[in-house]
Amino acid sequence: MRNSLTNSIVAAGVVTIAVSLIALPAAGQAPYRGPRTGDGKPNLNGIWQALNTADWDLQGHAAAVGPAPVLGAVFARPAGQSVVEGDTIPYLPEALAKKKENEANWLKRDPEIKCYMPGVPRATYLPYPFQIVQGKDNILITYEYQNSVRVINMMKPLKAPQNTWMGWSTGHWEGDTLVVDVTDQVADTWFDHAGDFHSDALHVIERYTPRSADTLTYEATIEDPKTFSAPWKITMPLYRARKECPSFGIQMP
Repeated sequence: MRNSLTNSIVAAGVVTIAVSLIALPAAGQAPYRGPRTGDGKPNLNGIWQALNTADWDLQGHAAAVGPAPVLGAVFARPAGQSVVEGDTIPYLPEALAKKKENEANWLKRDPEIKCYMPGVPRATYLPYPFQIVQGKDNILITYEYQNSVRVINMMKPLKAPQNTWMGWSTGHWEGDTLVVDVTDQVADTWFDHAGDFHSDALHVIERYTPRSADTLTYEATIEDPKTFSAPWKITMPLYRARKECPSFGIQMP
């Protein structure tokens, strides 16, 4: 009996190691190179979604009950890992005090609760899909939440006529990575339910990099000298919605 149990454990261990090795890229393996558009750029067309808890809190957080326990799980916060590099947002002292005040009153103050457009980068990791429609001169991104839309200008940079909810986006390619410079956002959006906020000086650099047929790596470097003492970055995977399993970006067998 003991030998049988031992053999089962060893076999399970061998299978686990084998699966792990299969999942690891081979040494020196070339970067993923997927389908291309007519102009030779990576084809990002499709419906994408982040599957994480960043909209609740960009930093690592434990589960918590909602503000009205009588409603059960409504507005309860799920636990989640940080998407912030270093897990610390470098607030200036006065801004950190405001962040904590926002968090304590998020149900009254959060712009998402008021159905405002989410801004960038929050639009990317809301728990709703968004669609990329890719052209040579412009790239359109449409978001399910609030029917928000933005156009990424891929031509000569132009000056924004005014600040807007979704900002002013100018893009270019660095190899297979789409880089988007986002400026001129209004100061009324937040980064998450945890009260993380910014001023009208917000500057975001986004990077969309294909990693497989159905995944992108999304990075956003955030700079706001009125609110933060230094730039900081978030990173997360994005998953392609497939007809076979639209919520998870995978094809069911």
